[in-house]
Amino acid sequence: MPTYISLCRWTQQGAQKVKESPARLDAARKAFQTGGVKMLHFFMTTGKYDMVIISEAPNDEALAKATLSLISQGNITTQTSRAFTETEYRSIMAAL
Repeated sequence: MPTYISLCRWTQQGAQKVKESPARLDAARKAFQTGGVKMLHFFMTTGKYDMVIISEAPNDEALAKATLSLISQGNITTQTSRAFTETEYRSIMAAL
């Protein structure tokens, strides 16, 4: 299953209600599961981004739906990239 890395930041709304963030994370994890997306790892981070989420989804569309549903609540913004495993990387390089 494809892996995705989402770099997230709290919006002003999300920061104002930061104490609710753990409950929002639990709800997001459940919503992702409903859409076939598995949240593998969650990290709160320092620096430019507030959180990093690593997830697996059956395809880009499933991940897009889950992410759009999450950001539509107005608490975070995301920048998501497809991540290739080392095996996938080696296969791509071998095909060049």
